[in-house]
Amino acid sequence: MVIAVDFDGTVVEHEFPKIGPLKPGAIDALKAFKKAGHKILIWTCRQGEAEQEVRMFMLQNNIPFDTINMPVPGYDLATRKVYADLYIDDKGLRYDDNWDDIRKLITGK
Repeated sequence: MVIAVDFDGTVVEHEFPKIGPLKPGAIDALKAFKKAGHKILIWTCRQGEAEQEVRMFMLQNNIPFDTINMPVPGYDLATRKVYADLYIDDKGLRYDDNWDDIRKLITGK
């Protein structure tokens, strides 16, 4: 699988523009994904120098990844959205033909 993992709030605590401390379990999970043969795409709104800081942080902490904000080679669909089989994000909701549940969760009605 290609697994897209959000950076701020998922791999590290939210402290933008700084890089916050690592979230408990993040390194172990990412290492397990990689060991199982999955591709890891780090997904972040950081660009330019800030994106390079993410790259250096990942390398310095021996956190496995294949790409940052770029399609994993062989999975480039030539679209703005990076392809992944799974997206892990602290702000996401799981959609499973459950619009009524999502509406109730967000609006209370």
